[in-house]
Amino acid sequence: MDSRVLIAKRVAQEFKDGQLVNLGFGMPTQASNYLPEDVKVMFHAENGVFGVGPRPTAAKAMADMTNAGSEPITLMPGAAIMDLATSLGAMRSGILDITVLGALEVDQLGNIANWAVERNGKWWPGIGGAMDLCYGTEQVVACLMHTDKAGASKILKNCTLPLTGKGCVKSIITDKAVFEVGNDILILKEHAPGVTLEEIKACTEADFIVADTFCEMRL
Repeated sequence: MDSRVLIAKRVAQEFKDGQLVNLGFGMPTQASNYLPEDVKVMFHAENGVFGVGPRPTAAKAMADMTNAGSEPITLMPGAAIMDLATSLGAMRSGILDITVLGALEVDQLGNIANWAVERNGKWWPGIGGAMDLCYGTEQVVACLMHTDKAGASKILKNCTLPLTGKGCVKSIITDKAVFEVGNDILILKEHAPGVTLEEIKACTEADFIVADTFCEMRL
């Protein structure tokens, strides 16, 4: 299974019936394709939509109907469109139940860095509304590939990039494992199919303990 599809499928298992859900750019948006059949949620797009529906076919996509990542969307019955100020206000008010954010780094303190990378001595910005989501949402889930292209861990003791949110992440989902953020240490809850505990130890910089219920991912 493609690693990104695996992550999206596992992320979808986090959603509970009736929740109001925000999905960040990239992999998080793919989670809406894998909702359990008995779970009905309402999706929010930070550029000003509550009630985002399935992705339209190319023939039915409309250029002025997109999410914040400029991906085409459809609207479900009862959907609402609003200006950006109202949408950001909703994100800060605590009405969202859960947000899933892609990440460049996460650490064992629940910190997340997802907006700035340094290339050729220059910083590339793009913070968007993630800061608001980190502090205005009850449950923050970070999803990312476990390692970078060189094989270095992206699950760290301390983030090295500028933070998006401090101490806000409750759980981490990667292509290798699922962690819960504990008190200054991660708790390893699940492993991806075919991935061993030894492999996870070898590619994880952060300190973690293994849960008594450690098992294969629910997909």
